[in-house]
Amino acid sequence: MSDGAKKRVLITGAGGRIGGHLSNSLKDRYDLRLHYFHTFPEQPPVDDWIRADIADFDQMAPAFERIDAVVHMAGQPSTSASWEEVHEQNIVGTYNVLEAARRAGVRKVVFASTNHVMGMYDRDQQWPVHTSMPVRPDSLYGVSKAFGENLGRHYADQFGLQVICLRIGWFLPHPHDDFARWSWLSPRDCTQIVWKAIEVDLGFGVFYAISANGQRRWDITDTMVHLGYIPEDDGEEHFTD
Repeated sequence: MSDGAKKRVLITGAGGRIGGHLSNSLKDRYDLRLHYFHTFPEQPPVDDWIRADIADFDQMAPAFERIDAVVHMAGQPSTSASWEEVHEQNIVGTYNVLEAARRAGVRKVVFASTNHVMGMYDRDQQWPVHTSMPVRPDSLYGVSKAFGENLGRHYADQFGLQVICLRIGWFLPHPHDDFARWSWLSPRDCTQIVWKAIEVDLGFGVFYAISANGQRRWDITDTMVHLGYIPEDDGEEHFTD
């Protein structure tokens, strides 16, 4: 990347809810390339895009050429997904992203992890939850994201790829029930935390990604300290039932 030029950022899963939001909210800050597969918009927000199966390395590899950072949002998002579904999309797919990034000389990968990596603490009401605690996935989906975090750690340690894992809460326009009041990630806080993760000079880290919810049960101190994240929204102030 030349001095003064915008960073070139690939967003995988740009057809999803969060990926679609980031595609629009980050397009002025970065020179974006967008990845789609099943879900494709009528008019993508930028002209540089690719359509490929995340589980097919050869299809995905060209997307990483001349890219500075990757925001990896693609994958199977359901907590009721089968092993076959999470295996192909979240395990094989995440390996493909990290390996393609390494081969292409990409410097940074921001990995969309999930609160479900620690979901059994929530089930048992063992709060507050910190990222330093042992993982306790509540589903095969949570297991697959825990794998992604550990694979990211390996790529950071073994190859020097910077990997920032964001354990994303509930991304919604507004929180609408008691769970959302404390787990909410607002759209503008989502945008901020992702660009902070892109910009931070940090080899590896796992951070909760939620807004400044007054009743939050997941700790975001490290997110604020290490990423410089300053959340603007609070689920208590935006709660609608």
